[in-house]
Amino acid sequence: MLPRRAVSVCYVLMLVLYLSAAEDFDWTKNNHDSFYYGTFPTGFSWGAGSSAYQTEGAWDKDGKGLSIWDVFSHKMGKIQQNDTGDSSCDGYYKFKDDTSLMKELKLNHYRFSISWPRIIPTGVKSDHINEKGIQYYDELINHLLENRITPIVTLYHWDLPQVLQEKYGGWQNISMINHFNEFANLCFERFGNRVKYWITFNNPWSVAVEGYETGEHAPGLRLRGTGAYRAAHHIIKAHAKVWHTYDTQWRGKQQGLVGISLSGDWGEPVDISNQKDIEAAERYVQFYLGWFATPVFHGDYPQVMKDFVGRKSAQQGLGTSRLPTFSPQEKSYMKGTCDFLGIGHFTTRYITHKSNPSGRSSTSYFTDRDLAELVDPRWPDPGSEWLYSVPWGFRRMLNFVKTQYGNPMIYVTENGVSEKMSCTELCDEWRIQYYKDYINEMLKAIRDGVSVKGYTAWSLLDKFEWDEGYSERFGLYYVDFRSKNKPRYPKASVQFYKRIISSNGFPNQREVENWKRKAVETCSSSNQLLAAEEQRSTAANILRLIHDPLTSHMEMVTEIVVPTVCTLCILLSAIFLMFLLRRRN
Repeated sequence: MLPRRAVSVCYVLMLVLYLSAAEDFDWTKNNHDSFYYGTFPTGFSWGAGSSAYQTEGAWDKDGKGLSIWDVFSHKMGKIQQNDTGDSSCDGYYKFKDDTSLMKELKLNHYRFSISWPRIIPTGVKSDHINEKGIQYYDELINHLLENRITPIVTLYHWDLPQVLQEKYGGWQNISMINHFNEFANLCFERFGNRVKYWITFNNPWSVAVEGYETGEHAPGLRLRGTGAYRAAHHIIKAHAKVWHTYDTQWRGKQQGLVGISLSGDWGEPVDISNQKDIEAAERYVQFYLGWFATPVFHGDYPQVMKDFVGRKSAQQGLGTSRLPTFSPQEKSYMKGTCDFLGIGHFTTRYITHKSNPSGRSSTSYFTDRDLAELVDPRWPDPGSEWLYSVPWGFRRMLNFVKTQYGNPMIYVTENGVSEKMSCTELCDEWRIQYYKDYINEMLKAIRDGVSVKGYTAWSLLDKFEWDEGYSERFGLYYVDFRSKNKPRYPKASVQFYKRIISSNGFPNQREVENWKRKAVETCSSSNQLLAAEEQRSTAANILRLIHDPLTSHMEMVTEIVVPTVCTLCILLSAIFLMFLLRRRN
């Protein structure tokens, strides 16, 4: 038996080795290499993704309960143009058609989420289990497997049952941990014999910050400086509990994996020779990705978060930190509760140090970080105002995860780009360029030794984009939301992504350039078909509105989206005609 002193020395040595291993990311080295032609490892999994509220529709059908997003989107002024996800893509009814699209793309996997209130309407398992909801997911999973597409299932993609929000305050309340565990356990029981990849939470950063700090997302609470930290604390503990439930009750017979999907923009120091900028950039990443990843992998919050929030809290005259603490037992329980790490990544920011005031009136998650975010005006930004195309940041993020968390098995669970335009455009060359560059940076990261096992394009379809409604489109397939049947049309990026999948990467420059040319050629005919369909749809709407003299001019403008120059002319003519008809009356 080793003497106690020797054990202590060994422990200190191990701790030093661990800390040095966790800190060996080189912030001063940023290689902007040229495009790398090569292929991904054999067995690499290619997929596309969605989520329940964004695509299913059928918000009040077949026994489904209300979610916080059902309620939030029905409040005037919360969503762009007061859109809702009531019908969205009608994925609830069209999953077989959508599976055919996946098969055409040659996808290996499809990532989707299970709506908690669709299978447990109140969120409380003992109240009622909705068998029709169970049946829907049974049929979806079976149909995917029949078509040799692996389901990757997210348990929580933001649609908390409304009853739990009203009764307990949602993720502000510790009782959510047990309710979520019961829901997860039911999913393991009913679907686990076929589902082998489970994701507990999708992007908990958004749940916490946008749901409970800024109020931009459901449930719309603005609990500045405390709400996000409390919600995140309960989410992290809920994740750990579900992982242990699977590990002890289901893993032996089902042989599946349980992970979590964390989103993180990359933060690059404005000046890589300036230590303050480097520290600020690391804070940015630790307050974003590390907030959730560090407890899951190492058992506690990042030290920099504890230091900064603790100091700011003390300066505000608070007796304890606004960042909650984990007990020693909880730290041990959480550590290592991740069989694979899902990474959602879209963009990058330049980061510099900025000292924020510490008064109570300025308390917030954002001011706690003491930093400023900047963008390079040369970065392309085709869609969402926050989404700039900065491919090299993706490789940096993946390498950071490798060094910080012991090179875990990674599945990229979200990566893609939106468009924000009034005119229909299926020839999405900017999306082709985005996918080409970002997927190539992922390939470089694998060459760096990062253990990336799969990639999920975000998203399969255009869909409801939360507070942006239908004003932004991320889909590989265009969805005509104005048409009753919600038809899908392939964008040029479908053909390009399909070629990447078939080749498992980028064989050579000539072939890759040929892919892009052929993809754009193919989309031109699809554009003409869609334009003709939209003109017919617009004409039908115009006739309906003309025959209803009580219909307001505003209703007409909001119901008819102008997709092409031709339909714009038709619309303007119709408005003028309605004006004349009303004057005659």
